Amino acid sequence: MAQQVTPVRRVRLGKVIGPEPTAVSGVVLLLPGGDEVSHRKPATLLATSHVRTLGRRLARAGREEGLVAHVVRYRFRGWNGSDANHMSDALWAADEVVRRYGDVPVCLAGVDMGARAAVRAGGHEAVNSVLAIAPWLPEEDVAASPEPVKQLGGRRVMFVHGTNDERTDPELSFRLAERAKKANRDVCRFEVHSDRHALQQHRDEVLALAEDFVMGVLFGRSFSRPVADAFAAPPPLGLRMPLAAGFGKSLRR
Repeated sequence: MAQQVTPVRRVRLGKVIGPEPTAVSGVVLLLPGGDEVSHRKPATLLATSHVRTLGRRLARAGREEGLVAHVVRYRFRGWNGSDANHMSDALWAADEVVRRYGDVPVCLAGVDMGARAAVRAGGHEAVNSVLAIAPWLPEEDVAASPEPVKQLGGRRVMFVHGTNDERTDPELSFRLAERAKKANRDVCRFEVHSDRHALQQHRDEVLALAEDFVMGVLFGRSFSRPVADAFAAPPPLGLRMPLAAGFGKSLRR
């Protein structure tokens, strides 16, 4: 009997979200969450629903400027320790953007474990910005190397975290943002007070904040006053910026 060969799983980009523009001038790579350890294939619909909602918002906002948004389809469901599979998949995706679209700016926008992948892969030469929403980070261990931040130099970086997050510790994202700010002044962090991991209570405000950031970093639109203030403020003020209720209602659509 012939031995059964298990096919090699490959990372890939999902289809462009929404109509594809004639000329592409900026790309958002959407990085979903996952499991800490798993070599199973990701559960596509459930795992990507959050980032697809974000992608639809960004695709509409940036259509005239030539924005395309892709979900990164991981090889495996898990981060898998030192293999850091989600990070390597994000780096491959950035390479693929360069191959497809040429020299265009890329924003890595991740949720949960995808946010950690976005931060880790932020040093790719095509990446000019990182959006890390409710990032999953390992508990601090004095015996382990700290989460790297030097790769974020020269990038604009925004963290967003709910203060009542029951899955990922918002204090860990604050400490990471604090370390990143020391190496790169273009780092800010917003706190979504009373919201939990999925950020459903203030979903509209979070999406508007993401739009404000991405349109600014990719296409040079002026940031709203709260975002500009968050980047300009010294720590800890610019790293504990409260996301106001109703944020974005007056933003240009």
